[in-house]
Amino acid sequence: QVQLVESGGGLVQAGGSLRLSCAASGRNLNTYGMGWFRQAPGKEREFVAGVNRSGGSTSYGDSVKGRFTISRDNTKNTVYLQMNSLKPEDTAVYYCAAETTGWGLPRNKWGYWGQGTQVTVSS
Repeated sequence: QVQLVESGGGLVQAGGSLRLSCAASGRNLNTYGMGWFRQAPGKEREFVAGVNRSGGSTSYGDSVKGRFTISRDNTKNTVYLQMNSLKPEDTAVYYCAAETTGWGLPRNKWGYWGQGTQVTVSS
């Protein structure tokens, strides 16, 4: 079973950048598709980005395309989310997720989740 720990969240001004990290332990990360989700207060958890096991294929939610980049380093058992041109509407708790059966999956199909990291974008 894999354990996931996110880091890198914080407070940033609109237009700024942050890089989130998701460190995995307990299993080699290269057996998992990986994803980032986010949840703002009063809203459902939404898909942000996903990457396949090798890192060769990625997908993004419409609201972050062109601004966010997901990547992974399987040698470090870590997945990253580079967030540029941040907007106040990006404010949310960001969660890392892992799943052995795929990577472009609906929210309820992901088996493993981290505890989340808060990202706050001020206007």
